[in-house]
Amino acid sequence: MLSVVAEVDGGVPYVDPDVSVIIPAYNEAERIAPTLRRINDYLGGCSFSSEILVVVDGATDNTLGVLRETAEKVAKLRILDRQRNRGKGYTVQEGMLKASGRLRLFCDADNSTDIGHFDKMLPLFKEGYDIVIASRHSKDAAGARQVVPQKRHKRIIGQVGNLIIQSIAVPGIWDTQCGFKAFRAAVAERLFSQSTIEGWAFDIEILALARAQNYKIGVIPADWVNDARSHVRPFDYLTVLGDTLKVKRNFLAGRYSLNSSLPRP
Repeated sequence: MLSVVAEVDGGVPYVDPDVSVIIPAYNEAERIAPTLRRINDYLGGCSFSSEILVVVDGATDNTLGVLRETAEKVAKLRILDRQRNRGKGYTVQEGMLKASGRLRLFCDADNSTDIGHFDKMLPLFKEGYDIVIASRHSKDAAGARQVVPQKRHKRIIGQVGNLIIQSIAVPGIWDTQCGFKAFRAAVAERLFSQSTIEGWAFDIEILALARAQNYKIGVIPADWVNDARSHVRPFDYLTVLGDTLKVKRNFLAGRYSLNSSLPRP
């Protein structure tokens, strides 16, 4: 069951902000507070209206307690708590469909791609892009880099895995998994309402669906900082590849609603 734990905005109701920042959170008691403070500081200096939506994914640590303590210090914070762990994909999906912003960004609880990267996304939306993603790979965007890189074996597994992902589902994108992606509201609602992948590979499904519906995808370079406390385990790479095959099978079986006659948002 998903419940609203807190909505904090000094007692003043707000409707349809310009930007929603969505953060999936599973056992993030150690990392979520500084990330929220950083995002709050950034949004406080922006001219657009905003909200922060944290979706708790069945946390078993003190994530919810930390969020409650932080709530009074962070403007326009909504906390959605789900007691059952379902995975990052399911959690981002919930956030995207419950957010109210005209642009909807999801980012990771460790702020590995700093919220300041959103400055680079806004011009692309003004140019007419429907989706803008951050990439850690220079083949996607010049200047992209891992400032603090993953361990060598993880980088190698990731590179090999990406070649497989490109061959199966999303050709031409060298980093499908960077946790910093923004969508126009109507695009987010259309894509995430169709998503079926509850785990780490949800990005692949969303990008494949976007390509199939001819949405315009922009890419910005990320200065990405690895956090050794990542929840991604070696076995998860195999799960991602298995879910990528599931996405391919879904397309072949016609399980997605790809109605090209729908008006563009």
